[in-house]
Amino acid sequence: MSGAPHRHFHDELSDLKARVLQMSADAQAALGTALEALLQRDADRATAVIEGDQGIDSAELAIEETVIKLLATQQPMARDLRFLTAAMKIANDLERVGDHAVNIAQSAQQLRQRGAVAPVPELVEISRQSRKMLADALGAFIRGDTEAARAVCRRDDAVDALHRSVFRIVLTHMMEDPRSISAGIEMVLVSRNLERVADLATNIAEDVVFMVEGRSIKHHAQEEG
Repeated sequence: MSGAPHRHFHDELSDLKARVLQMSADAQAALGTALEALLQRDADRATAVIEGDQGIDSAELAIEETVIKLLATQQPMARDLRFLTAAMKIANDLERVGDHAVNIAQSAQQLRQRGAVAPVPELVEISRQSRKMLADALGAFIRGDTEAARAVCRRDDAVDALHRSVFRIVLTHMMEDPRSISAGIEMVLVSRNLERVADLATNIAEDVVFMVEGRSIKHHAQEEG
């Protein structure tokens, strides 16, 4: 592959990367808006997240179609091949982030109807940490930064521990006041969705390492670094 066709292929790779980055911005915005809807009991924001999810779904399909076309027509090698594979997998993970944002928005709608619930600082913290992991994983993708990617992977256990704390705290509230059971269930679901966002951030970070180094650290991410 040389000359004009080579330049055209790399233009297509650059365009694909830009589309993944736009999808990442949309998914992160949906997650942020869903959490704002939750904290501010804002029905309009929750509805906007739910209605906007189709755009994220469509972006994933378009990226997948582009990757399949480039794989079939260009027969890329080495790092270009790994980039295409990573782009498709990251788009899939971002689509799932969008789904978790929708789930949180739906919980926000339910909690708005249930009245006041006891604050759980750990829920705020898990939202902060999971969003930061996602942003850092995507930043590592942009820069091809394997050190930053490995750092994201090492933070996943802390988010898992926070989710367990939220579950214990909310369960205690529900046992003390059975009237809080419905709201408590929604809060646990929110925490679970945020924990899954952190898992998806870890997936993205692992894909960055594979894209750059050509080696898989899946199931060994905590041992890296």
